[in-house]
Amino acid sequence: MNAPSALRSAAGQLCLEWPDGQVSQLSHACLRAACPCSQCRAARLNGRIDAAPSEVHLCAINQQGYGVQLVFSDGHDKGIYPWIYLQELAG
Repeated sequence: MNAPSALRSAAGQLCLEWPDGQVSQLSHACLRAACPCSQCRAARLNGRIDAAPSEVHLCAINQQGYGVQLVFSDGHDKGIYPWIYLQELAG
């Protein structure tokens, strides 16, 4: 999976522009609720679905080669979101 050709955050949305011209938009709250870190995944597997507050927003975006680390306003920064996972979330 190739990295997006452009990646930006504005108005509570993460916008990813893929090399094939496809554009994906994901809300910050959706991304926070779908965090792929082991702690959040374990909570979802145990049936606990946490809704992220609608006011949560991205504070930083750190590219990691195969994906991106998102740092949220609630202090959560453990998840690395692989590019394929972001494409699936936008699906």
